[in-house]
Amino acid sequence: MGLKRKLSVALAAVFVLVACSEPQQGAAQSAPAPEVAVVTLATTVLALTTELPGRTTDYRQAEIRPQVSGILQQRLFTEGQQVEAGQLLYKIDAAPYQAALANAKANLASSKALAHNAKLKADRFKGLLGSKAVSQQDYDDAVAMLMQADAAVASSAAAVQTAQINLDYTEITAPISGQIGRSLVTEGALLTANQSQIMATIRQLDPIYVDLNQSSTELLKLKKQLRDTGSDTVSVDLLLDDGSDYAQQGSLQFSEVNVDPGTGMVTLRAVFPNRTGDLLPGMFVRARLHHGSDDNALLVPQAAVSRTPKGQASVMLVNLDNKAEARLIEIGRTVGQSWQVLSGLKAGDKVIVAGLQKIRPGAAVRVVEAPAAGSRQPDCDRITGAVNG
Repeated sequence: MGLKRKLSVALAAVFVLVACSEPQQGAAQSAPAPEVAVVTLATTVLALTTELPGRTTDYRQAEIRPQVSGILQQRLFTEGQQVEAGQLLYKIDAAPYQAALANAKANLASSKALAHNAKLKADRFKGLLGSKAVSQQDYDDAVAMLMQADAAVASSAAAVQTAQINLDYTEITAPISGQIGRSLVTEGALLTANQSQIMATIRQLDPIYVDLNQSSTELLKLKKQLRDTGSDTVSVDLLLDDGSDYAQQGSLQFSEVNVDPGTGMVTLRAVFPNRTGDLLPGMFVRARLHHGSDDNALLVPQAAVSRTPKGQASVMLVNLDNKAEARLIEIGRTVGQSWQVLSGLKAGDKVIVAGLQKIRPGAAVRVVEAPAAGSRQPDCDRITGAVNG
C-alpha cells in the first residue's frame, strides 16, 4: 500500500505540472503585435512663404554738388531735417555771375544794333538794284553782312542764356524731397564746379527699398510656384534685427537679370512704406515672401521621417493589412514641427510616429492614433509592457 500511494502522488504531480505549463506556452505563442502610434494624413491649406536675408537701401538718393565755382555764402537748411524738392539749400556769391550776365546782355544789344543797321543797308541796296544804282555784288555783300549780324545776335543771345543759367546755379536747390544729412562744407568755403567732394546727401526714405539675396535655384522654384498658383504679386513681411515684426507690409518689385558668378545669388528688391522713419538705410532685416498657397498640402511630423544611407527621406506607415511598410518620400519646406510632403504619400495614409524602434518592415502592428499636436505623445513601451504583462 505504501508503494501504491507514492505512485499515485507522483502521477498527480505530473498532471499538475502539465496543466500549468500548457497555458504558459499558449500565452507565449499568442503574444500581441507591438503597438505603434500613427498619424492619419489629411490635406490642409498651406501658405507658401520664403524667408530671405536683406538690407534696407534708399528709395532715391541725391548727392549735392556745385555746378559753378565761387565762395559759399549761406547754408539755408537744418541738418537731418526733411527738405522738399526745389527748396533752397546753399547760396554761392553771385556778384561775378551778375556782372557776366550784364556783360552778355550788353553784347546782345550791340549785336542787335549791328544787325538792324545791316538790314537797313540790305533793304536800300535791294531797292537800288533795279535802277542799276548799285551792282549785284554790292547787294550780295550787304545780304551777307546781314546774315553775319543775325548770327552774332543769336550767339549773343546764347551767351545771355548761359550767363543766366550760371547765375541761377549760385542758388543750389534740392533736386528731390527727402531727409538731408550733415553738410560737408561751411560758409566761406571755395567751391569748384562739378567737384568730386559732395556738399550734402538727400535720401528719400518713404518708401524704402529692401534688397534680398536668393540663390538662382530657389529663384527658379519661386517662379514655378508663382506660375502654379497663378499669383502675379508677392507680398513681403519684415522681421527686424531685434526680432520684432515691422508693422507695414511691402511688395516684391523685381529681380536682377544677372546671377553673381562668384556666389550664384540673385538680388531681389522689395519696397516698403516708411512713413514713421523706422527703417533706415543699411539695416539688416529678414524678409518673408508670401507667394500663394497650396490648398492640398500634406504635412508629416518630423519625428516620423528618417534618412536612408543614401540620404533619402523615408517613413514607416501601416498598410491595409496592418503591417509596417517602409516608403521613400520627397519632402519640401519645414512647417513648424512638420515637413511638407511633395511626393510619396497621399491623404489617408497612416504614418507611424512612435514605436518605430520595435518594428521592422513587414511586421504586424497594432495601431493607436497619436494625440493632436501639443499633447503628450503615447509611451508605447509602457503600453506594450502593460499589455504583455
